[in-house]
Amino acid sequence: MALRKRIFRPRVCKFCTEKDLTIDYKDARALRSLLTERGKIIPRRIYGTCAKHQRQITEAVKRARHLALIPYSGQTQY
Repeated sequence: MALRKRIFRPRVCKFCTEKDLTIDYKDARALRSLLTERGKIIPRRIYGTCAKHQRQITEAVKRARHLALIPYSGQTQY
């Protein structure tokens, strides 16, 4: 039984490569792409952001949640 080797491609932070992108807590539409459907922040090992920008993303999401711009959880089911 041969084991397959996984080929890892280096992930590049899109905020470092594209300088015009900013992380702003008031931009709820941009922050939605950084969350899962359940409302969790996507980890940097999956999304590919650097540590500096991941901290900024986390801070922006928490601020937006506090101001009720985005929900704490995903879809509310009633």
